Amino acid sequence: MPLGMPVVWDHGKLRIGISCAACHATVDPKTKKVVEGAPNNDLNAGLIMALATNSAAYFTHADIKSLKRYIRSVDRTVVDSKGKKSPLPDPQLLEKEVDRIFASWQRGNFDSTIDMKANPSQIPDSFTLGDHPYGWSGFAAAGPFRGLVTFSNNVHAQNADSLAQSELSEALFGIDREVYIGTILQNAANPTFCYKPNRNEKPSEFFAKVDPTPGVVGVNKLVAPPQFPKVSLVAPDGLVVSEPGYRFNEQNNAVAAWQNTVNPSPRNAKMDARRMARGRGVFVQAGCIRCHAGAYFTNNRIVAAEVVGTEPSRAQALKKTEKVFAEAVFYAPDTPVPVPKNAEVLKVPTEQLDKQQIRLAFAHGDSKGGYKVPSLIDLSWSAPYLHDGGVAVGPNGELGLTGTLRKGIVPDARNSLRALIDRTVRKQVIRANASDRQLRAMHVSGEGHRYWIDPQAGFTKEEQEAVIDYLLSLDYSSSNWEQFTRKNKSSSGHINR
Repeated sequence: MPLGMPVVWDHGKLRIGISCAACHATVDPKTKKVVEGAPNNDLNAGLIMALATNSAAYFTHADIKSLKRYIRSVDRTVVDSKGKKSPLPDPQLLEKEVDRIFASWQRGNFDSTIDMKANPSQIPDSFTLGDHPYGWSGFAAAGPFRGLVTFSNNVHAQNADSLAQSELSEALFGIDREVYIGTILQNAANPTFCYKPNRNEKPSEFFAKVDPTPGVVGVNKLVAPPQFPKVSLVAPDGLVVSEPGYRFNEQNNAVAAWQNTVNPSPRNAKMDARRMARGRGVFVQAGCIRCHAGAYFTNNRIVAAEVVGTEPSRAQALKKTEKVFAEAVFYAPDTPVPVPKNAEVLKVPTEQLDKQQIRLAFAHGDSKGGYKVPSLIDLSWSAPYLHDGGVAVGPNGELGLTGTLRKGIVPDARNSLRALIDRTVRKQVIRANASDRQLRAMHVSGEGHRYWIDPQAGFTKEEQEAVIDYLLSLDYSSSNWEQFTRKNKSSSGHINR
């Protein structure tokens, strides 16, 4: 069976689902064992979605600036929330454009933000311990497990159920609620959910009759927290995944707890102590330690997009949520689902969070957004690098995503890391990416993070290779550096911390 795709029989029909493992697990090409937590950097999620009957249901994750561009007739209308007749976009025309955009996504990437722009980002690993705040912009900073529960919930709410945003479609997209629901359902693959325009009922009224989860916004098993329909730091998409029979947020808490136990197995685990000490010394000397510090090789901070210099589009994806932001409140953890009336409501602690960091994470106010400093654990599995996955070099020196994943070639971790820290190689990678029109349209460049360990910065090739060896060896056991230095002090006379 395909990894992460459970297959079951249901009422005589074959049904295929997608689990977390589809994106966040891979297979070791040498041992053939499943590596849980490692990103599936060869998954062509965009093509899979483009082949679906109703890809247009996910149009807010594509570069669709306005639905008006896709209206070809005023005969396909709905009665909107204001009682007026409003036309729906042509379903075939919208579907064709969304399919084209999704098919342009690079492998190993996914567009997880509802900003009406095509800016897919790297599928992250699930080696989450100590890697807070979560998400490429660091938006998941509040709530249980230092925000990891908020991040896990986002995947199953915003990313899996476009109808869940129907209450906020006007504020976030400038689209009337009825037009939004009608657009999503007019080309539904299942005839049960297929809405026909010019009916005597609104799309919301039609859907209420066929809704598989009545009483819940959308089709997934979601709970509206107390601040709904507004969003908050602990529910940036407004809703919380919670199935009947469980307690509120229990499943998200459980998966977050499990994620924090997953530990990668470095491919370069047999490096000798002297080589590791040498690489660590270069790492410190080059100043990497200023951001990638501590037990988890991160300072847990968000850096402004203009400072880190990487492609800025993704950093601004949550900007419009400022219009609908509310206080972070949750039901008590022991609240059963369905939530009873008068359930206890608790204020989620957020006072400890740096307000300026939150502004960066959500691009609120005059902020242009930012990107979190990621942990360096798991670099041996997570090539290509940067949030756009643009720093890619193949096993035989193939440059950029044009030379690697676009051709079905998995990027090599060592060669890609060299491109990350060597400006000469990086220029070649950026040039290769820029030659691909589709990559430019998807906001993929491989630019930024200009922190070099190369001859121009005063480092030898041997030192460059030593630091790459060191980076490829990092797992959670590597964080016990004090013990390592005590054991190996004699192997290097110039270890700097």
